[in-house]
Amino acid sequence: MFESKYSKVLTVILVIVIIAILGLLAFLGYDWYNKYFTDKDALAFVENYTKDTSDDSDSDNTSTDDNTSATSPLDSIDRTNTVSGASGNEMPTYKGFNVVGTIEIPATDIEYPILEKVSRSSLETSVAMLYGAGINQVGNTVIVGHNYRNGLFFSNNKRLNVGDKIYITDNSKNRLTYTIYDKFETTPEDASFYSRDTGGIPEITLSTCNDDSSRRLIIFARAE
Repeated sequence: MFESKYSKVLTVILVIVIIAILGLLAFLGYDWYNKYFTDKDALAFVENYTKDTSDDSDSDNTSTDDNTSATSPLDSIDRTNTVSGASGNEMPTYKGFNVVGTIEIPATDIEYPILEKVSRSSLETSVAMLYGAGINQVGNTVIVGHNYRNGLFFSNNKRLNVGDKIYITDNSKNRLTYTIYDKFETTPEDASFYSRDTGGIPEITLSTCNDDSSRRLIIFARAE
């Protein structure tokens, strides 16, 4: 009698464990599926978006005069602090959201469109511009992204270090290289560094939550 009850208890426990394992596998499978297709869609968009930029850069770097030196990418930026559509036309879109540029970070292997506005739905789609002068404009521009702790969006920003490169392309097809020069954590309410003197140079600030969402991980980078 006792053995029969004991056997039933073990059976119930085993069923619960199996259900829990299946639930965990289903969750991890969905998480992987979501990350894979989100990254795939974003990469396709970025590759298409930056294709013309790469072609233009190749032609610009070809000089027929050996005495003519290459110009700095900073020379081509629009210093009027305006955010425009591509070549003055309608702003490109990604999954229904306006796009102001793209971001590529080789150290964390991410490439995403930068969406124009921050909202719950936009931050579930990509990274977005929260504040500032505008993509590749003089001054500081804040770009925010979720930390899902699975490699999606800014989940791996904690792996970034001073000296790492970030590549930003804007809708005018200007592609600038930014170098990280500071990294720190602060409170979620701290916005004291949003408006700062950049000495006439474009800067970006990347903002995301730390792994337990108690603080914000902040990264400063300056255009070269």
